[in-house]
Amino acid sequence: METIILAIFAIGYLAIAFEHPIRINKAASALLTGVLCWTVYILFSADPEHVNHQLVEHLGEVSEILFFLMGAMTIVELIDSHDGFDAITTKITTNNKRKLLWIISFLAFFLSAILDNLTTSIVMVSLLRKIISNKQERMLALGMVIIAANAGGAWSPIGDVTTTMLWIGGQITTSNIIIKLIVPSLVCMLIPLIFISIKFKGEEKNLKSTKGNSGTTAFERNFVLVAGVCCLIFVPIFKTVTHLPPYMGILFGLGLLWIITELIHSGKDEAEKGMFSVQNALRKIDVPSILFFLGILIAVSSLQSTGQLKDVAILLSDKVGNMHVIVMILGLLSSIIDNVPLVAAAMGMYDLSVYPVDHAFWEFLAYCCGTGGSALIIGSAAGVAVMGMERIEFFWYFKKITLYAVIGYFAGAFIYILMEPLWL
Repeated sequence: METIILAIFAIGYLAIAFEHPIRINKAASALLTGVLCWTVYILFSADPEHVNHQLVEHLGEVSEILFFLMGAMTIVELIDSHDGFDAITTKITTNNKRKLLWIISFLAFFLSAILDNLTTSIVMVSLLRKIISNKQERMLALGMVIIAANAGGAWSPIGDVTTTMLWIGGQITTSNIIIKLIVPSLVCMLIPLIFISIKFKGEEKNLKSTKGNSGTTAFERNFVLVAGVCCLIFVPIFKTVTHLPPYMGILFGLGLLWIITELIHSGKDEAEKGMFSVQNALRKIDVPSILFFLGILIAVSSLQSTGQLKDVAILLSDKVGNMHVIVMILGLLSSIIDNVPLVAAAMGMYDLSVYPVDHAFWEFLAYCCGTGGSALIIGSAAGVAVMGMERIEFFWYFKKITLYAVIGYFAGAFIYILMEPLWL
């Protein structure tokens, strides 16, 4: 049974990795893999009722992540439909190309921590199309955006789905992950930024206005931006005060922003109001990504329930031994294999009795799997989004960006290891 489940998982994983060549959406492959793994498990089990009970338990944990993602995506789409991000982008006025790159990189780094790396990369693609006219320079800048967005998401509980998974799972706490990872993540961004910025010289003569045309007023844009960002920032506070799961906080924020936008547009006719409604935002959120997370997480949970992840943990401990090396290997693997199942597998391999809350293992895992995906353009959600929107080729990124991303990755990891004794 275990061999069959492992084979199904491996084939499903290959289908996900080669999504573009085989032209099958990775969400479909993930869903099929997850269902087949559990189907084999229950058919070969002597106690189907126990298997069903395990599935329900895992689904409860998975649903917390999915509801959180849906709420966060909807809030961001509401802000974007009101052109709220223009309040940020219109502040960029310098024509110096090198300064532009530094501003864009730091903006992506901190914006990713508040929103998430995927959303930030999408916003930055739209912005860079307006302010950098040269295609090659824009692609270099977007390569830097991928690195900055992934680094920025790693140190925030809501900045990257893998950090969010660890936060929701109870492996890390908000204040601790911010304090421990912000410096390594910053180093991870700064090293590549120094190298790439050397290639930027002169001034950008075709700087364009980034003002949106959605039909909203300046008050509506600014108000929805501030309200939406406050709702996102409020989630960790809500969890700390109430001890309720993060998805409850994000649903509270979504409900509040829903009421706010309804009141703002209450005087408009239905057709005009529909453009700015939550219903319209829900149509625009990335549902295939949510279904992908569902499929891959339930597939990983089948490996956990059958004890195979525990066997891998024992093998790594026996053959490698060093915790830091194990986690760095997982981080680099996340550039080839999606970091979501890697973190889910690690959470299944090592429970809280082995590594308690806020243990260095979980912190380092958040850093490595959050930033390691920058090594290849297909290694992170941010990279895949930029690749699709700007038609950046895999090998172009490998030649121009990969080396800098890997240097930054190891530099940040080295800084974390050096700082680790300070927290003991």
